Amino acid sequence: MGKLNLKYVTYIRTYKVFITILLLLFSTLLPLLQSCSPPPSGLEGKKVLVFTENGEGYVHDNIQASVDMFLKFAEDEHFTLHVNANSAIFATPDLQTYDVIVLSNTNNDVFDSQEERDGLVKFVRSGKGVLGVHIACGMERDWDWFKQMIGGTFDFHPQLQEFPVWVVDSLHPSVAGIPSPWLIKDELYVMKEMNPTVHVLMVSDFSSPDFIPAATPMPNTFGKVFPCVWWNTFDGGRQWFSALGHLKEYYSDPVLMRHYLEGLKWLVSN
Repeated sequence: MGKLNLKYVTYIRTYKVFITILLLLFSTLLPLLQSCSPPPSGLEGKKVLVFTENGEGYVHDNIQASVDMFLKFAEDEHFTLHVNANSAIFATPDLQTYDVIVLSNTNNDVFDSQEERDGLVKFVRSGKGVLGVHIACGMERDWDWFKQMIGGTFDFHPQLQEFPVWVVDSLHPSVAGIPSPWLIKDELYVMKEMNPTVHVLMVSDFSSPDFIPAATPMPNTFGKVFPCVWWNTFDGGRQWFSALGHLKEYYSDPVLMRHYLEGLKWLVSN
């Protein structure tokens, strides 16, 4: 009986030592395991409004494709996204509950009242973000505040064709992984009344002798290139704009998708 008790005691002691070793190993490895885990997305838990209303005039056929891209971002990055094509939301308190407004191929005059304009101004002045997609630079072309906020206003573009775009600030996450030059088929947007405070990230290149210009002479302000992607901080808020994305198929292209996703993440970063 004594021998059985001794074996039992030895077993218990061995078991305790084993458990102690496991706990020590776990406490040592836990920080390493945590450091290997992907960090949470900066977008997780955020609330984003994708606004798509167009005023009278040309309406792009890429709107649904751009919306689908942002819906995929919301699913992958775990944030709340609402799509709205009625400017009346800008005159409601609900607008101020969003972290970012995406102007997804909005064009021409979309606001119906001063209250709606005031709602956007209040949103920006509260320190929040606005992301402009492609023809968002053609929205509210007669409103000086909006033109300065988005970075400039659409003037003209040559016909749809291939041309290279170049990264000029490789440190910004929204251009990471983009080949420079990147040959893209798009509308080369030329802006006017640009805000001189914008930080240019990419430029469109029309220097090739094969480039087909518009009837309006191409500007030489920046030589043979023109800004197409930038970020800014205007009137208390953050803005990020990309003129790229005329063709709807580009919104499922991994390069352009990452470009827009990182622009969105930057708007909510500290």
